[in-house]
Amino acid sequence: MATTLEGIIAYPVTPFSRTDGSPDLDGLTALIDRLVASGCHAVAPLGSTGESAYLDDPEWYAVAEAAVSAVAGRVPTVVGIADLTTRSAVRRARFAEQAGADVVMLLPLSYWTLDEEAITRHYTAVADAVGIPIMIYNNPRTAGVDLPPELIHRLVRDVDNITMVKESSGDLQRMHRLTQLSDGALPFYNGSNPLALAAFAAGASGWCTAAPCLIPELPLELYRAVRTGDLDAAREVYYRQLPVLQFLTRGGLPTTVKAGLSLLGLDVGDPRPPLLPLPEERRAELARLLADAAG
Repeated sequence: MATTLEGIIAYPVTPFSRTDGSPDLDGLTALIDRLVASGCHAVAPLGSTGESAYLDDPEWYAVAEAAVSAVAGRVPTVVGIADLTTRSAVRRARFAEQAGADVVMLLPLSYWTLDEEAITRHYTAVADAVGIPIMIYNNPRTAGVDLPPELIHRLVRDVDNITMVKESSGDLQRMHRLTQLSDGALPFYNGSNPLALAAFAAGASGWCTAAPCLIPELPLELYRAVRTGDLDAAREVYYRQLPVLQFLTRGGLPTTVKAGLSLLGLDVGDPRPPLLPLPEERRAELARLLADAAG
């Protein structure tokens, strides 16, 4: 359970076949090969970008297994799990571990409001079911559940294999608070694309992002500049990619990333309804942004 993550953690989309709409596992393998070859430090299938919420159980299992197999141990694999029920989250976490995942990233979803006791029991049950590390994922806008820094700190302190957190609330102060509560011992990862530079400055161990699907060299260059302490270079490369990051965030990651991949010559199908493909005028805008970012 000693997996350590750092750097650029890339989030692939889940490609869908244009013939029957099923997950295109060959397309997923090709995309993951591109991400690993580009130099990304980890791959995280089945996050929000991967349309995990829109897959049925057999599809989810197939995508998880194919993704871990495609990474093939070249970098760590972080399998995302988001489910309304603890029972299903436990089942998926066990499957991910058996498939060879290095880390499980757990996002609590809610129809009914969850108090801190319910959230604690949910995380503890999943952590107790597997031996690999758990990454807490806080994304209140998507999940309808907000995990305050104090709760996150308690979970990491009290449960042995809950060891890290992806913070996607968009509130930089929460990252500072996590550092303050843990005396800098808690690894946290930025999941808000526009905060990339500020989060690294705040001590983030890594950046969880779908941007490497489209502009892999720029997130990696930002990370290298931060690691070497070259703030001028970090600012330059951050602002160069910021318009793309803002576009992806505003337009919804599955929709915008799939459109971008199509523009780059990799057809991964459309997002699954009720999500819609990117309109043509927005595709033209994204094409311009990608060209500008490429210099």
